[in-house]
Amino acid sequence: MDVFAAIAARRDVRNEFSGEVIDDGTLVRLLGAAHSAPSVGNTQPWDFVVVQEPASLKAFAEHVDRCRTDFADSLPQDRRDTFNPINVQGIESSGTGVVVTYDPTRGGPNILGRHTVDETGHLSVALAIQNLWLAATAEGIGVGWVSFYHEDTVRELVGVPAGVHIVAWLCVGPVTEFQRVPDLERFGWRDRRPLSDAVHRERFGRHKIETYP
Repeated sequence: MDVFAAIAARRDVRNEFSGEVIDDGTLVRLLGAAHSAPSVGNTQPWDFVVVQEPASLKAFAEHVDRCRTDFADSLPQDRRDTFNPINVQGIESSGTGVVVTYDPTRGGPNILGRHTVDETGHLSVALAIQNLWLAATAEGIGVGWVSFYHEDTVRELVGVPAGVHIVAWLCVGPVTEFQRVPDLERFGWRDRRPLSDAVHRERFGRHKIETYP
C-alpha cells in the first residue's frame, strides 16, 4: 500500500477490532515509524506507554464510559440522539493501548524552532501519531484515538510524571475491515468539507480554485 492509499483507507477504528492482540514485531514496527517522525529541534519529545494488562484496559474503558455519558447529557436532544449510536471506545476489544506523551523539557531550555511558536512541540508529537497511524493502516492494523478522558486519570493509571503532557490514548489492534466512510459521517454527526472550501489563494478568503474538487 503506498502512502496515498493508506491516507485514503485510514479510519478512526472503534467497532472493527477483531479481538486479536497485535504481535510484538508489528507493534515495534509501528512504534518505529512513529519514532521516525520529524520533530522541532530534533527533540523527539514523545514517549509511548504500551498498555495491555486487561485490568488497566477495563479501568480506562469504565472511565471513558462515564465521560461519554457526561458529554451525551450535555447535548441538546437532537444531537444526543445522533451521538448515542456512535462508539467512542474500542479500548478492550483492541487489546492494546498506546499512551502518547509530550515532554516540553526534552532538549533543554533553548529549542531550535520553538522560540516563537511553542506549539511546535505538540505538533511534533502529532506527526509521530500520524506516522504510526498510516503505517498501521498499511499493515491492516486499526487505530482509534480516544479523547473522552480526564488527564489525571490516565496519568495515575500509567504513571506519567508531572510536567509530561498526555496527548493521546490510541487503541491499536488487528481489524476485520476498515469502514469506507468514517463513522462520524456514517452516523450523521458531521460531513467532510470539500477541499475547495479549505484552499485559499494568497490571502485567507480567496479560494474557489476550479482545479480543486
